Amino acid sequence: MDLDEVAGRLYALPPPEFTAAREAEARAAKDAGDVRLAREITRLRKPTVSAWAVNKAAREHPGDLDELLKLGEQLRRAWQEQDAGALAELTRRRGAVSGRVGRLVKEGAGLSAAAAAEVDQTLDAAVVDADAAAQVRAGLLARPLSYSGFAPAPAPAPAPAPATASVPAPAPASGRSRGAASAGARRSARAEEAAKARARQEAEERRARQREEAEAAHREWREALAEAVREHEERAADVARLERKLAKARRRLTESEQRLEIARRAERHARHRLEG
Repeated sequence: MDLDEVAGRLYALPPPEFTAAREAEARAAKDAGDVRLAREITRLRKPTVSAWAVNKAAREHPGDLDELLKLGEQLRRAWQEQDAGALAELTRRRGAVSGRVGRLVKEGAGLSAAAAAEVDQTLDAAVVDADAAAQVRAGLLARPLSYSGFAPAPAPAPAPAPATASVPAPAPASGRSRGAASAGARRSARAEEAAKARARQEAEERRARQREEAEAAHREWREALAEAVREHEERAADVARLERKLAKARRRLTESEQRLEIARRAERHARHRLEG
């Protein structure tokens, strides 16, 4: 038994069954003498409803999901190659395939509007990001995925080589040469704008990743806090119940001590009368 095998079983379960099953798997690993595996199992996070729905689709509809993920691979390649024709066709197909797969994921899952939106967000992330696609395909999601940004910025065209002082001044330009110079200037301006756009996009994506990581950490600690509060409340209830039992037992002990003292006095009195 290894962690991947256990995770595969756990993340196939509906969220309400996850925690008890995780504890049972951890106990089994510990009983088998694998303390390290038991510790790793306890670290597996309970999936959200939207993550579970995507995991379920990865197991029940692998062909449909794979169609969407392969479409994403083609889209990313078209973006990289700046193939406008392929982009237009793949973008048109993406809407239809995403809608169909999204309906399959949500079908029968009983999702709220917010959870359904998280499913769409996760599928969109899988289309535009290769790492997200791998996570969706594995079917081991604990949280919905998101992606900020769009396609990679096009590679800038090379700028014309700058003139140097040693180069003789050119002869008066003809209409054709003036047009070529103007086209070169436009290409240079487009390249500069593309570089600026790429820098802005990278900064936005970096901020989005940092925010996503912070949100994920906050969700995890929020769940840990909720679990700690629940455990504290259970322990406090146990203590209160035991304290009530203890108070009742103390009252009974006091009453027993009183009866004991009365019995002792009566016995001494009766003994004195007997001896006298």
